[in-house]
Amino acid sequence: MNVLVFGKDGQLGKAFQASLGPLLIKPADVSHIQYVGRSECDLADEVALSALLNVFQPNLIINASAYTAVDKAETEIDLAFAINAKAPEIMAQYAASHGTTFLHYSTDYVFDGEKYGYYLENDMRNPLGVYGKSKAAGEEAIAKAFANSGANGQYAIFRTSWVYGDGGNFIRTILRLAKEREELKVIYDQSGVPTSASWLAQLSLDLAVDENFQPRGFPSGIYHAVPAGETTWHGLAILASQAALDAGLPLKVQPQAIKPILAVEYPLPAPRPMNSRMSTDKLRQVFEARDDMSKSDLLNQPWDLAVKAYVSQLAQDGLI
Repeated sequence: MNVLVFGKDGQLGKAFQASLGPLLIKPADVSHIQYVGRSECDLADEVALSALLNVFQPNLIINASAYTAVDKAETEIDLAFAINAKAPEIMAQYAASHGTTFLHYSTDYVFDGEKYGYYLENDMRNPLGVYGKSKAAGEEAIAKAFANSGANGQYAIFRTSWVYGDGGNFIRTILRLAKEREELKVIYDQSGVPTSASWLAQLSLDLAVDENFQPRGFPSGIYHAVPAGETTWHGLAILASQAALDAGLPLKVQPQAIKPILAVEYPLPAPRPMNSRMSTDKLRQVFEARDDMSKSDLLNQPWDLAVKAYVSQLAQDGLI
């Protein structure tokens, strides 16, 4: 099986490299895995992207790439839509016409955050900024490509939130600032779920392939994919700081000195959803229908335990 992974330099792309790396020693199961970054293919170049797909002929496409500069997107509108909407559409058209499995990643930013409670996959999209609008357009383009093809391909769009992994993210930023400052102010009225890139990569593969790394069927569509629980940016900052202290890192700011502020007190160019909580019942039902409770248990893993382990590993590796 040929596997093509886009976004190799991002947090999720790196997580897939860690997950897929051991499979390279199983040539009978995997013909070839190719990781693609900006240097290999500019996703804003439609001709180059189509050519790569036709030459490589993947059986599994994993699109871990995205334009994620939320505030910058407000002025780089064309680029955001080229990478977040048009490129996924081209990938989906190829997958739908060649019987290929396509895994794509979207975001809580497709919602306006005004719902009380947890968002469901079929709730109305109403993105607030250009980033969210470009990701929503990508979702729609993928669904349309498969609906129009009548082919045997399948797709999963994983909506997730607050991703962290090997790269720049909120947790690393907070810990860096906590080492430099004696006081921090963090937003406390925006809710969501921190999601480990490694966790998300593993969950994706559990849905799409079997133990022999052969494609397995699943209902095509959108799936919410986040760990169990919820928090705020302020809650995440406190937990990460305490985890760093527990790991023996010296911080200038103590967790109790991290002050909660309203989102309106920290204005940014692009608006953010106030509520990013998403129900994962749909994905859980797919795993339960397979009688695969070990995979379903991934969805029950608490977000806070994963963050503590992440911070501990960063400290052990000397990365904070």
